[in-house]
Amino acid sequence: MFAVSPLLIAQAPFESTMGLVQKISYYHMPAAWMFLVAAIVCGVASIRFLFTGSIRHDRVAWGAAELVVLFGALALVTGPLWARKAWGVWWVWDVRLTSSLMGWMVAVAYLLVRKYGGPGSDKLAAGLSLFGMANVPFIYISVNYWRTIHPKTTVIPKLPLEMGVPFWFCTATFLLLFVLLLRMRVRLEEQRARLDALYLALD
Repeated sequence: MFAVSPLLIAQAPFESTMGLVQKISYYHMPAAWMFLVAAIVCGVASIRFLFTGSIRHDRVAWGAAELVVLFGALALVTGPLWARKAWGVWWVWDVRLTSSLMGWMVAVAYLLVRKYGGPGSDKLAAGLSLFGMANVPFIYISVNYWRTIHPKTTVIPKLPLEMGVPFWFCTATFLLLFVLLLRMRVRLEEQRARLDALYLALD
């Protein structure tokens, strides 16, 4: 799908005011959406871990936090590349950009707590992830209520068919990548736990 997407993007028409640079959006917006989806998955899995103590939910939250950092980095890099050519600035401290950066930093903090926090860091990080999840709807709707260089959320449903097809294809591609990476990350932690158990059994 990632091999096909550039062909679909190349065939899409240029946006009337931004021209060629607008085509960054076909990767920028799906990456940003997966950034938000990953934050929600991390938060929900953390809540379930806090209430049930299930290690599997903790592993899902941990894997999702890593994907928040990954897709958030993609969104935060492609956004300024697009903005510089389209609007003449790399970065402005508007609500969406600032809250997105904060959400990404919360995920980085989650990973740092898990790695260096010591005993109890799993529950502390789970609590931290709730702030990241609570930030998601704020990021999404902020463009509808505050003055920003970003277009409103109503733009996407109004895309013409020639732009809508590559956009939704790229969104599906990023979604499948998110699911695949999350499943692989959880499985890796399961295999690591089994290996640790085998080492302990040898002792």
